[in-house]
Amino acid sequence: MAKKIVNTSGKRKTAIAKATVTKGIGRVRINKKPVEFYEPEIARWKITEPLKIAQKHMDKVDINASVSGGGFMSQANAVRTAIARGLVEYTGDAGLKLSFLSYDRNLLVNDSRIKESKKPLGRGARKKRQKSYR
Repeated sequence: MAKKIVNTSGKRKTAIAKATVTKGIGRVRINKKPVEFYEPEIARWKITEPLKIAQKHMDKVDINASVSGGGFMSQANAVRTAIARGLVEYTGDAGLKLSFLSYDRNLLVNDSRIKESKKPLGRGARKKRQKSYR
């Protein structure tokens, strides 16, 4: 049998994550750093959610993720989407997909919300320069 490798991606705002799921012993790395040492802690909690849901599959796979762009929380959300998609595709487990969807739909679906673009004559998307009539 050929070596099974699954490549997936996840997005949130301007953060883009790419994850590779391969046969292994349960290692999870983000930007070549083990997930146990990923900082800040709240982002690590977000990233480990799909790993805890898919606990029974975790000792058979290795996950390498790389992420760039956006802030630390957007990066964490992008990574967790990429990891969850990769696990579902690698295992082919419909029950795992349902458990991800029932926990949080954004584990498998990219969050499409982005910053509203700036408009002319203003300082941002909505704020306009003040008018003076005196």
